[in-house]
Amino acid sequence: MSLQLGDTVPDFTQASSMGEISFHEWIGDSWAILFSHPADYTPVCTTELGAVARLKSEFEKRNVKVIALSVDDVESHQGWIKDINETQNTTVNYPILADGDRKVSDLYGMIHPNSLATLTVRSVFIIDPAKKLRLTLTYPASTGRNFAEILRVIDSLQLTDNYQVATPVNWKDGEDCVIVPSIKDPAELKQKFPKGYTEVKSYLRMTPQPNR
Repeated sequence: MSLQLGDTVPDFTQASSMGEISFHEWIGDSWAILFSHPADYTPVCTTELGAVARLKSEFEKRNVKVIALSVDDVESHQGWIKDINETQNTTVNYPILADGDRKVSDLYGMIHPNSLATLTVRSVFIIDPAKKLRLTLTYPASTGRNFAEILRVIDSLQLTDNYQVATPVNWKDGEDCVIVPSIKDPAELKQKFPKGYTEVKSYLRMTPQPNR
């Protein structure tokens, strides 16, 4: 069965460009992003891995670790990393799993035979500190990912885990949020949302972001 939101993600031990990784232990008390690539030395992947390296400080602010995956071996990864650093003007500062035996790819359903028979599609898994799957995205091999969107989703997940709000369409950190419909008592609303709120409809109530 494919992984579903809320599932505990599979643990594994696998080689990487930074040594052997025991996944759950590596995550520790952090959030994590696991993202896969069809193969080493591919152009779109090269731009993606460079972009993620440049976003290191943004991920650290959010207590997020990132780890990539490709079906090539560690030696291949090391050579590719040199190319990424050179062409993307950065330094790859996170591990790339060497999934030559497809162990992790199979555990996480990263190979879609009707798209690519033997290579991984562009999968993204956002995992919380409890090792629960919080988001999945699947892109075709030809389309590079938007990591600004992935950061936006992490901001939303971390906000809505701590406050009884949801984030509306195209929301960005600092913008108004939606109060969850389950809160109806006026006294509770006043207590939990001291900045006030605007009732657009009885089921659509907007409030300033609570942690700002």
